[in-house]
Amino acid sequence: MAKKSRTTKSASRAAAKAAPRKTAKTKPTAKAAAKTLAKPGRAASSARKALASQGRPAPAPRRPKQKVAISHLNEADFKADGLRAYAHYRDLGIAAATHGLARAHVIRMLPPCNPQEVSKLHTHAVDFQMVYVLKGWVKSYLEGVGETLMKEGSCWTQPPKIRHMILDYSDDVELLEVILPADFKTVELTT
Repeated sequence: MAKKSRTTKSASRAAAKAAPRKTAKTKPTAKAAAKTLAKPGRAASSARKALASQGRPAPAPRRPKQKVAISHLNEADFKADGLRAYAHYRDLGIAAATHGLARAHVIRMLPPCNPQEVSKLHTHAVDFQMVYVLKGWVKSYLEGVGETLMKEGSCWTQPPKIRHMILDYSDDVELLEVILPADFKTVELTT
């Protein structure tokens, strides 16, 4: 019996040697790319390149694991450290919890509204921006929409780089704003 198993092993080795081998010139398959992604120590970028060379969308790079963010109302959390000098911002901890994927904050505009200070046409280089009126009202201009009055309970999105500005707001206005990504560029426009 021992001799028979050696013969079988020898035949298997010979068959394996005769089988065509993959070389560096063979085109990678999606399955091979997926295996490369799954193997620790392998560069994920090579798998993405392999899929892209086949005209397939590459998977998004992996982000760090997100954490839970809990924020309870504390008046001391409203700070004058945000984008605008005429507003106080309460950071909800979303940027830190998502490693910069998103930002969420409550904005309290400082009364009274001074149109000379607030009514400046500008854009934001964002992927997503949503504003929800928690309290009071805000009147704004949005490119393609015109002047709009948003009251308590109103919500709107602002597409990336849309030209917009605040025209007026109530003394008690509070807004919830959600933005992706957390850090973004704002451009003030002259006309």
